Amino acid sequence: MENAVEVSNLVTYYGDRQILKGVSLSIPAGMTTVIVGRSGCGKTTLLKHLIGLIRPTSGTILIHDTDITAEGDQSQLEQYRKKMGVLFQGAALLNSMTLAENVALPLKEHTKLKAPVIDIIVRMKLDLVGLSGFGDFYPAQLSGGMKKRAGIARAMAMDPKILYFDEPSAGLDPVTAAGLDELILRLHRVFKMTVIVVTHELPSIFAIADYVVMLDNGEVVFVGNLDDFKKSEKPIVKAFLERRPEEVSYSPDNYFKIITGT
Repeated sequence: MENAVEVSNLVTYYGDRQILKGVSLSIPAGMTTVIVGRSGCGKTTLLKHLIGLIRPTSGTILIHDTDITAEGDQSQLEQYRKKMGVLFQGAALLNSMTLAENVALPLKEHTKLKAPVIDIIVRMKLDLVGLSGFGDFYPAQLSGGMKKRAGIARAMAMDPKILYFDEPSAGLDPVTAAGLDELILRLHRVFKMTVIVVTHELPSIFAIADYVVMLDNGEVVFVGNLDDFKKSEKPIVKAFLERRPEEVSYSPDNYFKIITGT
């Protein structure tokens, strides 16, 4: 099985706080891999590394055998960014631009295509995500689900080899979230690209994942296919799947003393 991504001994600090603690993993090409874990486990930091937004303290990331963490070689990173698409958590559309202008932006920035060709591609991408006829709308005129779909259209503008999603279901109602999951599945089936999704939503994980990576406290605690993830006997995985809360020590007596000053 060919791997699209190889992460080796990734270490990241924010100031004095260590976020990633020697993360090593492989992500297979042509599959949908879901990166999961509790809030604060390091999954968003890992995603930022994978899309080249931040550099690790140490370690390497190979994307199709290209080291995007290599110091002093900005050109490799720039070429890689042209071959990937990202849907950020809030869609990150530019509010001053129409949907068509948002989708056209990467094509205008990174290609020499003529305006009529770009217009055709934009219409195709909007139609692909179910937004045909909405090109002249502004982001403020759309629902949350429509903004996410527009963000996907922009992420697909350059026909990426890898498509990243950061919490795609965040802020959506269950019906809209299910529709977005179906869109992700359809894009994967049609374009055969590598899809990498950061999420903690169990319904989405079960609906779209071929492969699962689970982080906890900055470390990899599970890597494998969805069936093995569901059957895992690891306590941390079972607690996540069963939605069991962490044990927290409460002290009502101390709280009473604090608020009363006694």
